[in-house]
Amino acid sequence: MDTTLFRVVSSFQHHQADQDHQSLNNSTTSSSSRSSRQEQNYPYPQEHDEECFNFFMDDEDLSSSSSKHYYPYQPHPPSTTDHSFSPTPGVDVVFPFEFSSGKWAQDILLETARAVADKNTTRLQQLMWMLNELSSPYGDTDQKLASYFLQAFFSRITQAGDRTYKTLASASEKTCSFESTRKTVLKFQELSPWTTFGHVASNGAILEALEGEPKLHIVDISNTYCTQWPTLFEALATRNDDTPHLRLTSVVTAGATAQKVMKEIGARMEKFARLMGVPFKFNVVHHVGQLSDLDFSVLDIKEDEALAINCVNTLHSIAAVGNHRDAVISSLRRLKPRIVTVVEEEADLDIGLEGFEFVKGFEECLRWFRVYFEALDESFPRTSNERLMLERAAGRAVVDLVACSPAESVEREGWAMTQCSDAGIFLTWKEQPVVWASAWRALT
Repeated sequence: MDTTLFRVVSSFQHHQADQDHQSLNNSTTSSSSRSSRQEQNYPYPQEHDEECFNFFMDDEDLSSSSSKHYYPYQPHPPSTTDHSFSPTPGVDVVFPFEFSSGKWAQDILLETARAVADKNTTRLQQLMWMLNELSSPYGDTDQKLASYFLQAFFSRITQAGDRTYKTLASASEKTCSFESTRKTVLKFQELSPWTTFGHVASNGAILEALEGEPKLHIVDISNTYCTQWPTLFEALATRNDDTPHLRLTSVVTAGATAQKVMKEIGARMEKFARLMGVPFKFNVVHHVGQLSDLDFSVLDIKEDEALAINCVNTLHSIAAVGNHRDAVISSLRRLKPRIVTVVEEEADLDIGLEGFEFVKGFEECLRWFRVYFEALDESFPRTSNERLMLERAAGRAVVDLVACSPAESVEREGWAMTQCSDAGIFLTWKEQPVVWASAWRALT
């Protein structure tokens, strides 16, 4: 999750906001167009009652109201050098785009991608100037898409993608806290089934596969901060037979923020397990680099425990080159689990390096992030810190996919899942599949 403020690379930084989140006034070319924008009416979703206790929740804060704690955008100080874009002198600027539909970003961004692929610098400068005039990380979905993809385009053409991504990630690490992560996770789960869908599907499969076993070991390889497990604790506590002993091993990236957050989460999980009467032991394995490089012996697999492996948004982060995914799956198989649950977002985000392959991959990337931003738009109130954190995290992913080299990218997938009636289940949003869940069991 990204708690930092969205940062446009300096060459595009017209976005200067004051303490009251007013219209821009530092750029003469952008203030006039942006100050006239009308505020959009965003529906505020109804509050949902929490179905069960969540170890992320404080006793006095069972639901967080994001609109009461909104902090306006505070940009980084602008550079003293004027980096503003302007149309090429002597060249007519023709923008044959349809704005009445309200989805203009799709056309302009795709045209910009074609200009990048064709190495048409004149057309590219015109389009990026236009995007700079229209974009805003605080506008509607199209303005946000334009803003985040504009940053990615500039990072790509200046070959600064890796540096930009690392800068954004580093800033996020410095400002992230357990409290901000907790509120974001809780609010997203409360307002959207995006994450809970995979949790419910995986937990059901795990409970069925491990039914009747007295000792359980779950290896959790995911980025969900253990939010999946409170409902599983409740299910174990209400089993007809004796409550089993549960050991949970969570494999996470070895960043300072992750260590700090997971320490607090572990303490809360142990407290919740005691409340539920579930014998419980928690362990965290911090790992740097590719999952294929993990020493799986540190998982401490024991023969007298029934093993389940849970992978949420895991496989897509493994490099597609060099058979790294096959190596990981083979390593998991050697652990002899009773079941492996897999949840992935349904998207093929393999953006080619150049030419037609770049445009084709970019189009799918744009489609996917539009679905995601629209889902956030309809789930969250506009003035929501949690929503901004999710959007900025998505903005980092856009930079990673569009501007970073394949060797450095951490989001690039390189594969697409096939919709098949017997291959798993999908969560769809407006008839578009967004999350896929599946369970794999060893053949006997």
